[in-house]
Amino acid sequence: MNASDRTPADLLRSALAADPARPLVTFYDDATGERVELSVATFANWVAKTANLLQGELSASPGDRLALLLPAHWQTAVWLLACSSVGVTAEIGGDPAGADYVVAGPEGLEAGLACPGDRIALSLAPLGRRFPQAPAGYADYAVEVPSQGDRFAPFVPVDPGASALVVGDVELTGLQLVERARTDAGELGLTAGGRLLSGRPYDTWDGVSAGLYAPLAAGGSVVLCRNLAELGAEGLAKRVESERVTVTLAG
Repeated sequence: MNASDRTPADLLRSALAADPARPLVTFYDDATGERVELSVATFANWVAKTANLLQGELSASPGDRLALLLPAHWQTAVWLLACSSVGVTAEIGGDPAGADYVVAGPEGLEAGLACPGDRIALSLAPLGRRFPQAPAGYADYAVEVPSQGDRFAPFVPVDPGASALVVGDVELTGLQLVERARTDAGELGLTAGGRLLSGRPYDTWDGVSAGLYAPLAAGGSVVLCRNLAELGAEGLAKRVESERVTVTLAG
């Protein structure tokens, strides 16, 4: 990727310019059998729509904080890059009561009601389906995002030195995040075109780096697996082969 990239959003723009058709995120949920593959272009389109929702509909601006109550999932990855595109700090598993916005999956809906600001709910159902009825106190992401624009431009340039991500006890600026992701990619031996399979949750830096940022920084891609323990050793070996995985982090 470009040495001049200073935020996660920069990394995504570079990936889009280099090869928009290559896979970026391949997601499996081994409890449901779901598989979703997103090319760089498709992923970037979801990010643009989500960033437009944040900035245009929710009036989010740089310095705002968003509690992200979601598991390791392709839609979580989209929200992380959308926050970076706007300049909003994404707090994975953050305290909704202290956040300006909350984005929650089914398991986080009750806790998310503590957020005094706008609340967005994700069903996390296959194909990004909407809820039969939006949860009380929430807007349904699957209803709100399709009508958003396919291109995004921030109203205010994103400051690489501003807070971008909080996960566990780690808080990183955009620039720190990019540098750390590059370091991780090097330590993992992940190079351009490489495929990293990660079964790690997104509740630590190591998990979210393996499951998104390190592959993005390396010019590679991630096979993100939720509920990987359901697959078994033989199934994992077959997936590594079929997905042409070059680095495996099962847990």
